[in-house]
Amino acid sequence: MRLWHHELLPFLLSQRILEQHLECCALRGNCWGKKHATVDYVFDHNPMRLFSYHKRVMYEFDRRGFHITEEWRHPTYRGQHCSPWYMDDLDFESTQPYTEHDDDYLRKCLNILNRCGVSLTFDEVTRRRTMI
Repeated sequence: MRLWHHELLPFLLSQRILEQHLECCALRGNCWGKKHATVDYVFDHNPMRLFSYHKRVMYEFDRRGFHITEEWRHPTYRGQHCSPWYMDDLDFESTQPYTEHDDDYLRKCLNILNRCGVSLTFDEVTRRRTMI
């Protein structure tokens, strides 16, 4: 599984948004720090960056009329079977997108989606940058 480039979230099918939510839950929970070839970069950052990304996913869920367990909206929550993060361990300034989610990563994600039959162009996605 991968964390799609954050700018792609509004364009993803609902099933992929659900998969992103589940991936974020797993990474925030007992999978934190365990090797994942595609998402290892997550562990090089403060957990708040993952929470920030997850908030974007949850926003998409809300926008589409889906519901998420409210506990996930709290930055220290890590699931029912995992101790919460300590507030002192969280850098609340780490809310920017992952540095790894650059334009090259966006192009890579677009190529993967295009091979799966989702037709999006770099220009379509990045045009939103000026609107936001």
